[in-house]
Amino acid sequence: MSKLKKLPDAEFDVMKVVWANEPPITTNMIMEQLGKKKKWKAPTILSLMLRLVERGFVRTEKIGKERTYFPLISKEDYLKFETGEFMERFHGNSFASLVAALYDGDKLKDSDLDQLAQWLKEKRD
Repeated sequence: MSKLKKLPDAEFDVMKVVWANEPPITTNMIMEQLGKKKKWKAPTILSLMLRLVERGFVRTEKIGKERTYFPLISKEDYLKFETGEFMERFHGNSFASLVAALYDGDKLKDSDLDQLAQWLKEKRD
């Protein structure tokens, strides 16, 4: 896999639609699922898709008059990348720092910590 780069929010929104659908996906599908909600016009969707092709996130094929798109980067791979970047940038790759920030910010409940402890126990076994 080539070196991933962080996607701008609009392109990430489009990729979430791409990942949520069985490939291939069309610009019409993206417009139906996202464009109307965001109040984007078709040229905006086309521009975003072109950028995603250029960045290597999707490939495109033309079938008749319609362009279809296929994901080249999985959602899981991208989320691992983003999470790693976040952990390095904001927490110095310290999981304890992340959990402390979430707990101190009242984002984690005791039940969340119990689930985390159970997950860690299962990973060690």
